[in-house]
Amino acid sequence: MILNHGLHLAYCTNVHPGGNWAQTFDSLQHYTLAVKQKLNCRGHYAIGLRLADQAARELSDPTCLLEFQRWLDKHECYVFTINGFPFGVFHGARVKESVYLPDWTAPQRVEYTKRLFDLLAQLVPPGLEGSVSTLPGSFKEFIHSKEQERAIRDNIWRCVEHIAHVSERTGRRFHLGVEPEPLCLLENTAETALFFDRLREEHPDARLDQHLGVNYDTCHFAVEFEEPEEAVATFRDHGIKLSKVHISNALKCHPTPEALQQLASFQEDVYLHQVVARKQDGTLSRVKDLDVALNGPLVKNISPGEEWRVHFHIPLHSQPPGEFQGTADHVLGLFKLLQKQPDLCSHFEMETYTWAVLPEALKSRSVVDQVVAEYEWTLARLAEHGIVPVGK
Repeated sequence: MILNHGLHLAYCTNVHPGGNWAQTFDSLQHYTLAVKQKLNCRGHYAIGLRLADQAARELSDPTCLLEFQRWLDKHECYVFTINGFPFGVFHGARVKESVYLPDWTAPQRVEYTKRLFDLLAQLVPPGLEGSVSTLPGSFKEFIHSKEQERAIRDNIWRCVEHIAHVSERTGRRFHLGVEPEPLCLLENTAETALFFDRLREEHPDARLDQHLGVNYDTCHFAVEFEEPEEAVATFRDHGIKLSKVHISNALKCHPTPEALQQLASFQEDVYLHQVVARKQDGTLSRVKDLDVALNGPLVKNISPGEEWRVHFHIPLHSQPPGEFQGTADHVLGLFKLLQKQPDLCSHFEMETYTWAVLPEALKSRSVVDQVVAEYEWTLARLAEHGIVPVGK
């Protein structure tokens, strides 16, 4: 939906199945339209589209694309952003580390992302910017050489060149947002700023800053114990744009015996749930999944006052059970900045994709009602900071 200050808000459709275009389109018809109806949205309704590689290839067929464009017009919907992070299957089967493959060392990732921008150029309404979010280079344990790191930077630059050509051809502005995530090649503000600095040294071209930025996922930055004001200030100091913001909520707790016992209910076999622990002196320890945290050295070396944060996207609108809290304070900190700086970013997307694997205590609604509740929470918090839907 359209908000004041020219902002756009959607929910990311990666919460629904969508390995191919038929599945993706079915989800849009059955779930996304139901959400739109329940929200009683005035005006055109924004869709945060997730397209897997197979779905993107199939949608690229001119006949298929034309049918989708007509469907969008018929239902008064529009696409302004695409989630291009997961390349393949994202539901119903083990994902874990494979979500980072192919990474940005691989030509398949480059071609896939270019294709998403070609599609976006056909879907974004005139006068709007378009964005695609992507993984932050790779997963750290996949990278073993400087040559791989250089390949990542070169491939991202080649994609930026393509985005620039698409923007010039269409007269609209498109940009790619790399999404820092715990234990990835770029997992925090400092690593991301250094990456951009190196990329500029190798490719001193103004198009870089115009068409490449950061997809700021509030869950990921909160898990890294970062503060939004400091992170955003660093990005601005380094000339890095916020391409898109993912509004999302992580899990946090003090690792008491009760909390550790309850954390076991969040273990599941589909997604990776990185854990970052902070001791009272500020030292951070990271492990790549929740089961490793609960059964490895981390749990055996807990100190007084320690806090754990878990990369598990929990609903924004509901208080986690038992010993847990969420990291919605990070979201609110970002909204506070947005109130002061409305030009901070124009693309916002709620991304709670874990509905199917949530513990039952957090999964008390249908997925449609869950998404509607995410909208209600987000819109209420935005309104507290002077940001409201246009027409209301």
